[in-house]
Amino acid sequence: MAAKKPNRQQMKRKQATRAARAAEEARRRRLRRRRRNIGAVVAVVAAVGVLGAFVFTRGGDTTDVATTPSSTAPSSTAPRTTLASAAGKPCVPVADALPPGAPAVPVKVGPPPTMLVTEDLKPGTGAVVAAGAKLTVNYVGVACSTGMVFDSSYKRGKPAELPLSNVIPGWQQGIPGMKVGGQRLLGIPPAQGYGERGSGSGIGPQETLWFVVEVLDAKPSA
Repeated sequence: MAAKKPNRQQMKRKQATRAARAAEEARRRRLRRRRRNIGAVVAVVAAVGVLGAFVFTRGGDTTDVATTPSSTAPSSTAPRTTLASAAGKPCVPVADALPPGAPAVPVKVGPPPTMLVTEDLKPGTGAVVAAGAKLTVNYVGVACSTGMVFDSSYKRGKPAELPLSNVIPGWQQGIPGMKVGGQRLLGIPPAQGYGERGSGSGIGPQETLWFVVEVLDAKPSA
């Protein structure tokens, strides 16, 4: 007896079923691709966060010092620190070994300064740095209350390139007037550094910062 041929309705149902299965499989493939892409983005963001612990950007008492070679200075996007507050704690001598090539940081031991400290350690002979200039600098930073070296371009083996308009107030106010080739000591009170927030990278709330900054090049702002 000959097999019964499927009628038109049955054929349509089969076609609809196959189309639904194909659409579901395509949806699952898109979902798998999306998950892979999200995972890749998260991995990249995490890597950038590790490599660029500090990025100096304006932001009053929530700014940080950059550690990425392309932009090194203090920044307003720093995570909230879990370190104890440094309020009322005196400044102590440098406790860490300095990176190779870094100059000594002559921290003023004792009560932290309440005003910005600027002291030329080595006069420069080049152009005078103007406010808002684009700089190439080497620097080393030390936390007043712990003596910890929290950031240094010398450790990365490459100078930092940054605009003065995009750094913490202590740098914005303390570096103009230097000459290219010079080294300057900066003592930065919390209000001109990271303030009550801290940076999460060795700088607690209300921490005073000591820097030695060497200006290698300065270009006018665009």
